[in-house]
Amino acid sequence: MRLRLPKPKMPKFEVRNFAGAVKDLVLMPFRTKPVRKLGTALLWTPKKIMWVLRKIMYGIVATPGTIARSPVQLYNKSKAWRDWVLEKVDYLEAESAKWKRTFQIAKSPYSILLKMGFSPQYAIGLIAVGSTAATGAVAAEAMKPPSFAAGDPGVYNAPLDSPIFSDKEFNTLRLDLGTTPIGLVEISDITVGTAYSNSALPSGETKPVIVGGLPAVVDPAFAQTFLEVGHMTVDRWRCDTLTLTNIEAHELIVRDNASDGQSISAVAGTPRDRGISGGNRAADMHTSGGYYDQVKITAATTNVNGKVDRLILSNLYTKGGACVLDRIKAGTLEVILNEVGLGNGFATKEFTIATSVIYKTFVNEDNVEVSIASAPAAAGPS
Repeated sequence: MRLRLPKPKMPKFEVRNFAGAVKDLVLMPFRTKPVRKLGTALLWTPKKIMWVLRKIMYGIVATPGTIARSPVQLYNKSKAWRDWVLEKVDYLEAESAKWKRTFQIAKSPYSILLKMGFSPQYAIGLIAVGSTAATGAVAAEAMKPPSFAAGDPGVYNAPLDSPIFSDKEFNTLRLDLGTTPIGLVEISDITVGTAYSNSALPSGETKPVIVGGLPAVVDPAFAQTFLEVGHMTVDRWRCDTLTLTNIEAHELIVRDNASDGQSISAVAGTPRDRGISGGNRAADMHTSGGYYDQVKITAATTNVNGKVDRLILSNLYTKGGACVLDRIKAGTLEVILNEVGLGNGFATKEFTIATSVIYKTFVNEDNVEVSIASAPAAAGPS
């Protein structure tokens, strides 16, 4: 009997996805955990480095803009703070002005009565009849110290508003100009000399108005002075006589003056133009209204010229002597719309511009001779 052994069978391999099998076979060593970590480190580290470098570059590029913007931001913040402060300052100034106006209104009856010619005592008594409160305000004003701005008589050293000398028997308005330049001096609407009732010139004086420097004197020694002016205006004066002497004016304007006889003999020359500087100059000086025995604007310190950039003397009603402009050096001098005369005929020249008046340019227009009598006296203060 023959023994038969079974045939050995070889295992069958069936590869349905050959490409996937090959991929798995190749990638199998890299699918272990250590290898995966190594791969992640190799792939992500350059990316992180590039991210950090990009941020650094962004910072470098943005830094100039930030630096450039910082002053602008600081300015904007400072401007907001400044505007807030100025708003408060404007508010306080407005409130101060309102209170000042309130007190001015409270005392205005007294000032108005003084302008009308009443004496201070009579004005106080008149207002006292009306109101006790008003009397208090008026009394406070009447008792305040004299000042140039208020039109009080006295001797004033510019730019001081308070007089260096004042007395109830002294009725002269005198302003001495010296080393301190003044921006503006303005005197207007005043009556001077014997032009009002019960008035007289000061003892020994013959001129109600004197404007200019002073002559040299030997004993006591005094060196000649001049009044230096940038622009001077003399307008609407009423004078017995008006005389201009020893004047240098770059531009001389004489226009629309009427006089009972005139002699205009100014001489051409080369005076320089001028303006008065001085940086932070003294405060302007104004006064308006009042009755005075005499008005003087002089340079009273030896060898020191008085200096004012703008001098305005307007509407002076005078009587009792000559109005004199003497020893003045001006950039521009205007003499306009004045009336001068004593009623003694054209042969006597009441309006005189002497040959000592020198000009660079001269405007001489519409100055006429007409009969003008001496000014009648006006009613003075009570």
